[in-house]
Amino acid sequence: MFTGIIQTVGTLMALTPKGGDVQLNVGAGKLDMTRVALGDSIAVNGVCLTVTASNQSSFTVDCSRETLKLTTLGQLHPGSPVNLEPALTLSTPLGGHLVSGHVDGLAIIESRSEEARATSFWLRAPDALAKYIAKKGSVTIDGVSLTVNEVEGARFKLTIIPHTLAQTIMGRYQPGSAVNLEIDVVARYLERLLAGQSQATPQPYAQALGSPYSSD
Repeated sequence: MFTGIIQTVGTLMALTPKGGDVQLNVGAGKLDMTRVALGDSIAVNGVCLTVTASNQSSFTVDCSRETLKLTTLGQLHPGSPVNLEPALTLSTPLGGHLVSGHVDGLAIIESRSEEARATSFWLRAPDALAKYIAKKGSVTIDGVSLTVNEVEGARFKLTIIPHTLAQTIMGRYQPGSAVNLEIDVVARYLERLLAGQSQATPQPYAQALGSPYSSD
C-alpha cells in the first residue's frame, strides 16, 4: 500500500526486453536507497512494482505485458521522469489516502488552465470507471493522491497547487496526455457490499438451484 504522496521524481534509465516482458532500470532521484531491499515495492507513476535489483542510485523492476498494456509504462522512454513512492510502513504518515498501486485504467488530459497560482486540469476517465469518481472524493493520478473538484459525467476536474506541480511530473501534463488512474479503494469495496449476497454465487449456478438470489 501507498499514500499517494510522491517522495521524489526519478528518471527512467533503460528499458530492456526480457522474454516478452520488459525490465525497467529507474534512477532513484532523492529516494533513500539504503532503506530499499530486494522484494520491496515501489510505485512508479502509481504502478506497484517489485524491486529485483538496486544500488545507491537506481533500482530495477520487471513489467509484465499486462502491466505494459494497462498502464502508461509501456509509453515511457529513456529519460522520462517518473513519480516514485516506496510502500508505506506502520510509521508512515498517511498524508494522502490509501493507494493500492493497482491502476484501474487510463485517463486523458482534456484541458489545462491557470487559476490564480493553481493549475486546473479536466480529465476524461474510461466510461466504466466514471461511477467511482465523486466530487470531493479521492483519485490517484500517476501515483499522486488528489481531491476531485468537479464531476461531469466521465469528466472530472483537478486543481493542483504549485508545490505539487513542482514536486511531481504533473507540471509536464498537456492536453492529450494519458495518465494512470486509480480509483479510491473504498469505492471498490462499497460497490461489492451494495451488491450483497448475490455476488457470492455465480448467476447460472444460483438459477439452477432456484436460489432466492437468482435474477428471475
